[in-house]
Amino acid sequence: MTSLVAAFGRQVGRTPDAVALVDAGRGISYAELDRWSDGVCADLLAAGVRPGGLVGLSARQGAAVVAAVVGVLKAGAGYVPLDPSYPRARLAYMADDAGVEVVLGDDSTPASLGEGRRVVAMSDVDDAPRPAPARPPVGASAPAYVIYTSGSTGRPKGVLIRHEQVLALFASTSPLFGFGHDDRWTLFHSYSFDFSVWEIWGPLLSGGRVVVVPEAARVHPRAFGELLDREGITVLSMVPSAFRHLVIDPAPRLRHVVFGGEPFDAGTVAAWTGAADGRRLPAISNMYGITETTVHVTHRWVTSADLRREGPGTPIGTPLAHLDVLLLDEEGHPVPPGVRGEIHIAGTGLSPGYLGREDLNRARFPELIGPDGVARRYFRSGDAAAWSPDGTGLVFHGRLDDQVQFHGFRVELGEVESALRSHPDVAEAVVVVEDRAGAEPELVAYVEAKAPITARGLRKEAALWLPRHMVPTRVVVVDELPRTASGKLDRQGARRAGGPR
Repeated sequence: MTSLVAAFGRQVGRTPDAVALVDAGRGISYAELDRWSDGVCADLLAAGVRPGGLVGLSARQGAAVVAAVVGVLKAGAGYVPLDPSYPRARLAYMADDAGVEVVLGDDSTPASLGEGRRVVAMSDVDDAPRPAPARPPVGASAPAYVIYTSGSTGRPKGVLIRHEQVLALFASTSPLFGFGHDDRWTLFHSYSFDFSVWEIWGPLLSGGRVVVVPEAARVHPRAFGELLDREGITVLSMVPSAFRHLVIDPAPRLRHVVFGGEPFDAGTVAAWTGAADGRRLPAISNMYGITETTVHVTHRWVTSADLRREGPGTPIGTPLAHLDVLLLDEEGHPVPPGVRGEIHIAGTGLSPGYLGREDLNRARFPELIGPDGVARRYFRSGDAAAWSPDGTGLVFHGRLDDQVQFHGFRVELGEVESALRSHPDVAEAVVVVEDRAGAEPELVAYVEAKAPITARGLRKEAALWLPRHMVPTRVVVVDELPRTASGKLDRQGARRAGGPR
């Protein structure tokens, strides 16, 4: 198998003058991006970066980040996202844990990252060209990136992904979607979220165009819609909660809308497609994935039946060609169709593991006997799913660790949230268990409303679908629920969102 660097180089050779990257209306060709990333590579090698090492990346979102990603990989290293907006202590922990000695940065890089490390200023595309550096050989097993995910113990854990895992992802998905040189992709997500890997390498490996979404367009629906139209976006990838806030009308050239990162919201998509008023609609995909398995695991083309579907769970389709999925019960036995089990994933998309966490690696990446009788390395996802009885794929049922004991019952918080979101006036919902001094814990829902709504009315509606023990004791209606840097709902921050109306 080749490397991302070699694959990108072949694309540069095929279409050197084609636009690879757009930022603030300025187009950068494949040849220019190649030279720019060569300069980044030269700077890193001069700073002492060696093949197999890890380089911190701490800068504001923009074209320079894309050049930095490619340049780091050309140096034979992997990048570690160190988002300047993160708390300083968390950044220091991640940099230390990954053994980062060199940080690529700009004027937004926290000064604290320079303590004990070299900070290399990110170059600009217009900087004077330099001779191409004598680059080290880069193979499929070289590191591509390490993204830190939250840990149940409070210590973030670094997930290592190699070139071969990213290449396997696109070997499976490019034929499925038919990606090509006419495609224009939004780069919407922060480079600290692995959806950005999909948004960067999808176009760069197929001759398409990466369009950086500026900050203003990431928060204002009108600006976002204007960007989609102006840049002729054909591939839009989003988490459902961001889509609900930003996308008003189908852009005229959209071919694909790819959902991932959160449970699919059929109600929002049904309303969106219903408002198209005869206009051509893009193909809509729902993709389930995990950082430890390189962005995406399954794919489902969303049908009109999906948009009308009622009942628990979210259809997430079938595994991508380079991956296999097992559903196992608590004793490690495969479950029959219709019965929930924990998702276990094997294949070339699997991470080599967490940096320096051997005990956790043994627990989360066990060797199991697959259906073919062969022992393989799997990832235990902690997610619950069931094979649909009709053979159409998997139905996702939320996190196993979101399952709580409440009044003697096992309650899936995701199911309660789904019931609340089904109300037409509810934009988002987060449900938590809150302890009370000297009293029984409460099931509390924090709800972001689209229109005036009462807590009593919501509880009454929820009781139409949920058994009594799953109906929230309290419903707190807020103006807006907090979100993480990746655009996902912040469950832990919901309690601080506000008080009842």
